[in-house]
Amino acid sequence: VQLQASGGGMVQPGGSLRLSCATSRRTLGMGWFRQFPGKEREFVAAIRNDGVTYYSPSVKDRFTISRDSPKNTVYLQMSSLKPEDTADYYCAAGNRADWYGYKFSSTGYDYWGQGTQVTVSS
Repeated sequence: VQLQASGGGMVQPGGSLRLSCATSRRTLGMGWFRQFPGKEREFVAAIRNDGVTYYSPSVKDRFTISRDSPKNTVYLQMSSLKPEDTADYYCAAGNRADWYGYKFSSTGYDYWGQGTQVTVSS
């Protein structure tokens, strides 16, 4: 499975950005993670094959994960962005049966896209 992430950039606090992740094929689940300098990747959001979504408490009600199945593309719509959202964002795909139990952890994902940088600054 190949993943291609795009859509990062710089935005002012309170602004919005949409990240995209194009995949070569459909998998059990897709997720977005982010990584701060010197830190481990942390879970942001995930979407199951049937459309059920999951969010980190830090982004819930501000970010929305969605998928366009015919295009094999997953999106992360980010709104009300804060400076503390500044990070490298990664999309990932999980296709093992245990993804359901590990969807909040990077260990649940076998395939990763390249990072896309998001900077929230005035």
